[in-house]
Amino acid sequence: MHSHHLMNVFMSRLDEQERRWYAALEATKLGHGGLETIAKIIGLHVNTIRRGQEEMANDLAKRPSDRLRVEGGGRQPIEKKSPEIEAVLASIVADDIAGLPTGPEQWVRKSLTNLAEELTKRTYTVSPTLVKRLLEKLDFGLLSNRKSLIKVEHPDQDLQFRYIKQVKKLFLAAGFPLISVDAKDKKVVGDFANAGQSWRQAAEEVLIHDFPSDGLGVAKPYGIYDLRHNQGHVYVGTSADTPEFAAYCIAQWWSSPDRPRFEREDLLLIFCDAGGSNNCRFWLWKHEVQRQLANQFGIHIMICHYPTGNSRYNPIEYRLFSQISLNWAGKPLRSFQTMLNFIRGTTNKTGLAVRAFLIDRLFETARSVSDAERQAIRLTRRPICPNWNYVISPQQIITT
Repeated sequence: MHSHHLMNVFMSRLDEQERRWYAALEATKLGHGGLETIAKIIGLHVNTIRRGQEEMANDLAKRPSDRLRVEGGGRQPIEKKSPEIEAVLASIVADDIAGLPTGPEQWVRKSLTNLAEELTKRTYTVSPTLVKRLLEKLDFGLLSNRKSLIKVEHPDQDLQFRYIKQVKKLFLAAGFPLISVDAKDKKVVGDFANAGQSWRQAAEEVLIHDFPSDGLGVAKPYGIYDLRHNQGHVYVGTSADTPEFAAYCIAQWWSSPDRPRFEREDLLLIFCDAGGSNNCRFWLWKHEVQRQLANQFGIHIMICHYPTGNSRYNPIEYRLFSQISLNWAGKPLRSFQTMLNFIRGTTNKTGLAVRAFLIDRLFETARSVSDAERQAIRLTRRPICPNWNYVISPQQIITT
């Protein structure tokens, strides 16, 4: 009995072919009845041991040196046993919606486990791992959505882009100020994870859950990019991103004693998106530009909006905001001061300089503009794309 145990221990250390040979060798030693005896002791099938004897008798002539099994040995792949299974699986995967679009089966067939169950129902016994291999053979992959579809373009989109290019060239040549403005994504300030990665010897510890109530507040950065001087000013608000807040930030930049001066400062050109707090349809935006900029400083304000869905072409996006995101990537914004420091430390090879300020005051939401206030706006729409291009003039010219 002890020898039987040692025999099985020895067998457990061998590969498949070696076990077959060893069993054949022991069976040959026992002579008549040796096959059945060894089969009971070791647990191999009699035919397997007999095949080992045949291999040894033929001096292993048919066994390639780099294979454990003879060619064609072992379990046949299911594709050979059931070649139609690939087509069946492809039809199941292609059928995204089974039954009603809102039915319970709409998303069931998207997992490997459920695909395996569906094939099993059709008499193919497969595992999720096997389903994965079959899908890869069919050129299926585990893919995320790809943002590549574009909504139908506005018929005047190309015209607006050409107009913006022309106006920009004229303003630069004439020495007028021109800025690009927009609100950057809001950030919850506190011990929260920040998207991206940074070089560190150890990862920074942050809260597991991003509950705003656990933070210090929500920051709403509004940026102003000076195209002529390659300078950025970012005003981090603690209240709401409203048209009043947007106009207030631009007014703060214009009145700053540290901003660069221009050859002519009686006309200001603003490039902005068609949505957000500086929405081209918002009368409150126009009213606040009238009140806080045109009237307060006695200057004309020309505004050009980028067509809806094209904010990525707004210069502030790729010349300022993208650089700020790179600078604080993977670094928690634990306080408003930390956030301001990251913004101020942003630069690039072109010599970008950025200043940052905290705007800790309340801006009222859901404000409306009365008919009288709307009529009082000195608005002159340009002939080309008038909803996107207009000038707001001061209601009373200020002389100095």
